[in-house]
Amino acid sequence: MDKTPSQRLKELGLILPPAPPPAGVYKPILVIDKFLYVSGQGPMKNDGTFITGRVGDDMNLGQGKLAAEQVGLTMLSTIQTHFGSIDQIKRVVKVLGMVNSAPDFGQQPLVINGFSELMADIFGNDLGVGVRSAVGMILPGNIPVEIEAMFQLH
Repeated sequence: MDKTPSQRLKELGLILPPAPPPAGVYKPILVIDKFLYVSGQGPMKNDGTFITGRVGDDMNLGQGKLAAEQVGLTMLSTIQTHFGSIDQIKRVVKVLGMVNSAPDFGQQPLVINGFSELMADIFGNDLGVGVRSAVGMILPGNIPVEIEAMFQLH
């Protein structure tokens, strides 16, 4: 990819929401050696509130996928706020996607594709896709998606 991640973000016309404050006793990001770890992020809207809902209950698959994409934007905002430029990121390494889903909903990986597709759009099809898990669970504040990730730095 010839363009930097920040150039791609701008080219795609994407707007980052405010970085959420920590909701407990933890660091939003942690850098160890050449790796950036990002704590679980929820889908923060541009007005500073969170998207809420339960996929397979009061949200459908498409809405869940959009919430996962919004988590990606929230995560990029957290990185910029607490670390610096996203251009210092070389690649996505590991993603854990958690979906607040109804007991009979089994398409959590398709929901988390919203996050993964955004990362591929920003960092490229190879470097934007890492290893990944997607699971269903109950999430705090009735947010539909929470994602934590690990990135390799240049």
